[in-house]
Amino acid sequence: MDLYSGGHLTHGYRLNISARMFDAHTYEVSKETRLLDYDQIRAQAKEVKPLILLAGYSAYPRKINFRIFKEIADEVGAVLMVDMAHFAGLVAGKVFTGDFDPVAHADVVTTTTHKTLRGPRGGMILCKEEFAEHVDRGCPLVLGGPLPHAIAGKAVAFTEANTPEFKAYAARIVENATTLAAACEREGLEIATGGTDNHLMLIDVTPFGLTGRQAESVLREASVTLNRNTLPFDKNGPWYTSGLRIGTPALTTLGMGEAEMKEIAGILKVVLANTQAAKVTRGANKGSMSQARYVIDPNALEGVRTRVAELLDRYPLYPELDLEFLKNAFV
Repeated sequence: MDLYSGGHLTHGYRLNISARMFDAHTYEVSKETRLLDYDQIRAQAKEVKPLILLAGYSAYPRKINFRIFKEIADEVGAVLMVDMAHFAGLVAGKVFTGDFDPVAHADVVTTTTHKTLRGPRGGMILCKEEFAEHVDRGCPLVLGGPLPHAIAGKAVAFTEANTPEFKAYAARIVENATTLAAACEREGLEIATGGTDNHLMLIDVTPFGLTGRQAESVLREASVTLNRNTLPFDKNGPWYTSGLRIGTPALTTLGMGEAEMKEIAGILKVVLANTQAAKVTRGANKGSMSQARYVIDPNALEGVRTRVAELLDRYPLYPELDLEFLKNAFV
């Protein structure tokens, strides 16, 4: 998938090693719907006849039909590879099943073990038997000394992913994302594709006269952690961007639900509505709007910081720890 359509940097982006090792061709979402067009992908695959047909994303808010991808791969004699790094927890938690389960259809599946899978930072490769020998050659081809503590952490994460509690967590991720997207739209924020099927969503910040970089920076100043992201066919490019990407796994892990998603949507709206792109006051571009700088109403900023602090106080990261005791112990 093309980077601007939600694909990942490692999927053939020109500055990544993947584009230097392979002759990479990318497919886009539809200009009309901003969704994958499987007929267009099939036609392009028949023209290119790729060795590998790669599916997966880092910023696509909808499900992918991997059964159709497998049909296309078989038609052109390609290996179907799926990068499920971002949504592996939704696969393990049985939220993505049937046509939307990549493990049931792909020849090779890669994933990180953090993100929605909620394990330690690391990775994993799953493959059919015919590719096992090649995958195992990863050591010593590109892998060296193992990290036993990380391997143990992955084992714990996989064990947790096999529990009913994890399935409930995965389902709540999508419920929270759906609620947050709907709440953002009620606040007047523009959500790409009009919603989400998974754990993430994209917000178009151009109606506020901002770039993604400005919006990301001001929200971080307001104690909200997210990142700027390109939108399909983004005119601002991959550095400044026109959008924000926000997800719900960490919020769900903390125990937040419908009320908190609505509160977060309100916080986002207040910050964006009270921020303006700053004007350049010096240099050749004097008088133009800066792509990087911004000005936010200080009262709005202070009010939002208070709301964020109160929200996080209700959902501590480690509730079993006595924070007051720790504060006193290290003073």
